[in-house]
Amino acid sequence: MVKKNSWMLPEGIDALLPSDAKRLERMRRELLDLFHSWGYQYVIPPMVEFRDTLLTGTGSELALQTFNLTDQISGKALGIRADMTPQVARIASHHIHTDSSPTRLCYLGSVLQARGAKIEKSRSPIQVGVELYGSQHIKSDVEIIRLMLETLAIAGLQEVHLDLGHVAIFRDLAKNAGLGVEQEADLFEVLQRKAADELDELLTTYQLDTAWHHAFYQLLSLNGDVSVLEEAKTSLAVGGTEVINAIEELQQVAELLQSIYPALPLYFDLGELRCYQYQTGIVFAAFVPGFGSEVARGGRYDNLTGQLDSTLPATGFSADVKVLSALSSLDEEQTEEVILAPDVNDPDLHDVIRKLRANGKIVVQELAGDQQQPEHTLTLINAQGQWQVSE
Repeated sequence: MVKKNSWMLPEGIDALLPSDAKRLERMRRELLDLFHSWGYQYVIPPMVEFRDTLLTGTGSELALQTFNLTDQISGKALGIRADMTPQVARIASHHIHTDSSPTRLCYLGSVLQARGAKIEKSRSPIQVGVELYGSQHIKSDVEIIRLMLETLAIAGLQEVHLDLGHVAIFRDLAKNAGLGVEQEADLFEVLQRKAADELDELLTTYQLDTAWHHAFYQLLSLNGDVSVLEEAKTSLAVGGTEVINAIEELQQVAELLQSIYPALPLYFDLGELRCYQYQTGIVFAAFVPGFGSEVARGGRYDNLTGQLDSTLPATGFSADVKVLSALSSLDEEQTEEVILAPDVNDPDLHDVIRKLRANGKIVVQELAGDQQQPEHTLTLINAQGQWQVSE
């Protein structure tokens, strides 16, 4: 005898029941149609790849999220994708991009993560995203942010707040201060936890000049609306022209976004370093009230394809369709009409059923031995030799 609890799923792995699956599938179609209307081509990367290829240039964070297994044919280590962005970057770099114009790609599919996200705790997100390759212009970053906002609008998410940062600010400060690789990594970790006391102790051990100490410490407080960027130019001036240029890039993005979305709340956090290990420039994330993590995020990653022997500037964003669907404020569709057809072996009936289904109608035919009729709103009846839909 099979026990009732014998069918159990691993933690963070879930199944979608019909109502949730229907809602998600509708959103999936609308999102791919949106991307298509912006000129983004759909690609489907493989679920499994050789591990060394899958993780090229991505850093340790993604390696920890990747499930590993052994290929029974080659004997080599394989990885199940935990993030599709590096895969799409390789596809663009090796198979699609030409120097004539930017390449726009989109993707949507399941990924598997060994640890999962902290908030929703899912280890099997359905990742959706777009990537733009071949342009270093600030307007390419703005295009990706705009498309992310349009994605959230289609998903029915309201009161979206946009959080922006620039990883080059911290990276160039660390480089110009002469920090080593381990020192930079330790400093990065402390900044991500916003641990002011630990930051002060760490900077003291580095024996940096007071100006550098002050600049790194300021990264904890340089957050707020667009006015914080002018303050940053003064507070972080010790970093030189590279840091100032990064701050000015954020100002340009803010100006462009405000001209298109004057009511969009913009928040800047110069100590935020999402995906620091492979991002190179502007980073951004969207938040909505009542959810403790970002609902979509992205940024520039010009060096990732360089790890694949073909340097290609890139920017993009991604989100989990499961999260978007669960948070959506869109009203559920009205109950669909379901037409019930009798269990009659009549060529004319089969022809009518075929035509109705071809026109998008739902037709369920009774099966011999049914104890009760399937749920339905309409019925196919034979009236004077003609099959017709009746209430």
